[in-house]
Amino acid sequence: MARFLDIHPVDPQPRLVAQVAQVLREGGLAAFPTDACYSLGAHLDDPDAKARIVAIRQVDERHHFTLMCADFSQLGQFVQLDNAVFRAVKAVTPGCYTFILPATKEVPRRLLHPKKRTVGVRIPQDPICRALLSEMGEPLLTSTLLMPGEEEPLGYGWEVKERLEHVVDVVVDGDQTGCEPTTVVDLSEGYAEVLRVGSGDPAPFA
Repeated sequence: MARFLDIHPVDPQPRLVAQVAQVLREGGLAAFPTDACYSLGAHLDDPDAKARIVAIRQVDERHHFTLMCADFSQLGQFVQLDNAVFRAVKAVTPGCYTFILPATKEVPRRLLHPKKRTVGVRIPQDPICRALLSEMGEPLLTSTLLMPGEEEPLGYGWEVKERLEHVVDVVVDGDQTGCEPTTVVDLSEGYAEVLRVGSGDPAPFA
């Protein structure tokens, strides 16, 4: 049975954020609101996290998992950024974008796209996400909480708990979040390709 924590969406309580971080450090799976929609999150080094997320989302091996980073210092450890890509990403972050980029050796092989050796990265602006990333001191492995066969991600904490309380370990309720996922932009080939139009304006990459 998942724990249900009511965290303030603007001024997250440090004590509750620390509880979520502790669950993640111990190998737990969390569902929490972001600046786009709810996401599933886990410790980057947890060997079972990917399988648990795949079981919930029922995605295939070509699915791009996302490393949610606190800032460019973290992001630069895990993906390759040339000057042009850096400028393009920096112009719209933090925000509701996920970028597909070539991974560095810091990314566990199990999390890479099997052929492209790429991974998704994003820097959120949501206060709960930023507080959790600060408490963790490292990126989180995340995936949009979009259930199989459904067109919209889950957007309410009570709904997430009701549907997933037996398969996740903690659900964060931060008031209603958005019901639209991030805009996904593939920059791995040196040019921008919008793979998914979501809550981030795709115009800068059109």
